[in-house]
Amino acid sequence: MAEYVQLKYYFGKELAQLLSQKIKPIYPEFKSRAFINRVAKHVDGLELKARVEVITDTLHDYLPQDYPQAYEILKQCLGPENDQETGMFKEFYWVMPIALYVEKYGLDHFKVSIKMIEEITKRNTGEYAIRPYIVKYPKQTLTVMKRWSKSKNVHLRRLASEGLRPRLPWAKKITLYCDNPAPMFEILENLKSDTSAFVRKSVANHLNDLLKENYNYTFAALKRWHKDATDETRWIIKHALRNELKKSNPAAQKLIT
Repeated sequence: MAEYVQLKYYFGKELAQLLSQKIKPIYPEFKSRAFINRVAKHVDGLELKARVEVITDTLHDYLPQDYPQAYEILKQCLGPENDQETGMFKEFYWVMPIALYVEKYGLDHFKVSIKMIEEITKRNTGEYAIRPYIVKYPKQTLTVMKRWSKSKNVHLRRLASEGLRPRLPWAKKITLYCDNPAPMFEILENLKSDTSAFVRKSVANHLNDLLKENYNYTFAALKRWHKDATDETRWIIKHALRNELKKSNPAAQKLIT
């Protein structure tokens, strides 16, 4: 049996070497040895998020400072898409520093960064990278996410929900639409009968978040969904109401019977 290795230990010298191997053929000026040595020196003793950030910030120092040029290099590094619903972190964990790169350094370049987030989430996930764009460019970003919610690609459909969650774990809370979640529901409506359990779980978790932020609006929406619910929608409703059911909320119990 293989020895279990914590995810954080994947983000160190070996990952820096892997990224260097991907970048150098595209950008021959990349100083691989210096990049690898700096990452190895600064990740010791750090936890996962801090390790990822060290790699991201070091990438920023060694890639061209012109963001669109750096974007083109990193985009070419991504390789084939993930055609499965799983494997985001097992097979494509190495994409995480690239996602953080877009999150931290691409905010002034909306169009190219949104394209990059789209490509990232087809392999790993763009759910964290998208959030500062939602805050800075709410209308433009929601327009894109609404398009994603109708995509044939399961990862893009999931991102349309997951990236917009008010209480996404390990991310800064987004309260932009909590007083009036109507823009969120324009997206969630497209996903309420999704054929993918991967997407449905995200929608249910999103609704669970919204019940904590705006119970009346969200519960009224669930009641509307219940009237012509498919099996997929009923699963989402029940999973979204899990905390209310634990509290023996009679209205929630009535809605799932």
